[in-house]
Amino acid sequence: MRFFTRSRRRWIVACLLCLGFWQLGQGAYIPAKAWVAQELMQRAWQRGQSGVEQPAPWPWADTWPVARLSAKSGEIELIVLEGASGRTLAFGPGRLSAGSLPGEVGNTVIAGHRDTHFGFLRDVEVGESLVLETIAGRKHLYRVIGIDVVDSRRGSLQLDTEEAYLSLVTCYPFEARDPGGPLRLVVTAKMLF
Repeated sequence: MRFFTRSRRRWIVACLLCLGFWQLGQGAYIPAKAWVAQELMQRAWQRGQSGVEQPAPWPWADTWPVARLSAKSGEIELIVLEGASGRTLAFGPGRLSAGSLPGEVGNTVIAGHRDTHFGFLRDVEVGESLVLETIAGRKHLYRVIGIDVVDSRRGSLQLDTEEAYLSLVTCYPFEARDPGGPLRLVVTAKMLF
């Protein structure tokens, strides 16, 4: 006697296919959302450069573009949003409001997720150049001077500095299975002009 009839086998195959597509969708959701958000933010960036103040990337957004970060000789180009709430970081890197504005004296702190926008930090090296452009069109060149792994429970970033710095912060290690650990990768760059 056959345990599985033809109709049962088809039903099992259909269920397994559905489960497989569901898993693929779950894995692709966050990167797809990050990519679509960057496209919408590019449009908001253009509106901001034409004079619109705090241009929202989508109608219900509670954030807006404040800078464009370029790295790896222009291979990486990201719109940076104002604020660093979890909701903001789901769409792109965010500027911590406690830090200075791009190009000003002090430390401009930008946070991003290691598995989407700030994945490129894995390959950044001391001496590399970073460009941070404000929505007003001013470009500031930074040189990476330090790459550190810090425990967020014990360390903190210095915000009040005598010169202009940029700190890019993401979770660490990059291969961690579980999100939300205490370690952070901090890439520190000094403004040249």
